[in-house]
Order: sequence, then C-alpha cells, then structure tokens
Amino acid sequence: MARLTLKTPLDVRVLDSGLSVGEALAAFNAAHPHAGGIVSFLGKVRPDGDVKALELSHYEPITLPRMCDLAETARTRFALDGALAWHRVGVMTPGETIVLVAAAARHRRSAFEAADFMMDHLKSDAWFWKRERRDDGWRWIEPRDADHSDRERWD
Repeated sequence: MARLTLKTPLDVRVLDSGLSVGEALAAFNAAHPHAGGIVSFLGKVRPDGDVKALELSHYEPITLPRMCDLAETARTRFALDGALAWHRVGVMTPGETIVLVAAAARHRRSAFEAADFMMDHLKSDAWFWKRERRDDGWRWIEPRDADHSDRERWD
C-alpha cells in the first residue's frame, strides 16, 4: 500500500488489498470535527454481463503524486476541511470496492462538489490502466466520452 503521510487534511492512498469503508469514513469523520458536512462516494466493480474480474494497474511514481495533487486542488478549490482519496489496484471481482473518496467541508454543497470533482478526474485521467476479464478473455477498458465530458466541465 502506498500512502501519503503529511500533516495536512489529506488522506491519499493506493491500496493493493481491500479496504474497510466503515473504518475509513469513521476515522475521516473523527479527523474533521468542525466540518458541517461529509460526502463520500464508493465505487465498486459492476457485475455487468459476464464480467469475471477487473484489473487495475498503475505506474507508482506518477499515480500517488497525481492523486495528491488532485486532493489538494479539491481542498483549495472547494474550501475543504479535508479530502480522502483511496484507490485499489490489482485484480478485483464484481462487488468489490475500487475507489473511495470523501470530502469534509463547512457547508454541504462544497463537500458534494468536491467529491464529484475528484471522481470525475479519477475516472478519466490516465493514472490507472483497466482491463476486465469476461468469458472470452481479457480486454482493455478506455474512459468513455461521457467520462471526459464530466471532467471537462470543471475546467
């Protein structure tokens, strides 16, 4: 597991095994007692059709620093008390957690927008390579046009 350990309100991690969403969010909530709202998003492997597995790989020297930059951008842009971005790598099966983001802010709108902002960037920026295994073998997955459009609305 790669982890950012700073004396800042950011918690950014790349995980090669499962994560406990409840524990993560409880700790995040406790770390931000002055936040008026905390918004989180949990992304899971979809059990679409005959998907047997999803594999995410990354280039470690780039992934964590870019995720840290994203969390810091969200923190300053939306005046957050804190931001959390955890992303799995490796092979996962349908129903397993891929990503968890959370934003703590004084006001709910900032927290909602920040979580949306982080997910739109994580979904479309090329920090992770994805492929899925179906009955006929492995195939690479590219971001959809809608993923790029979602990200571009923040520019």
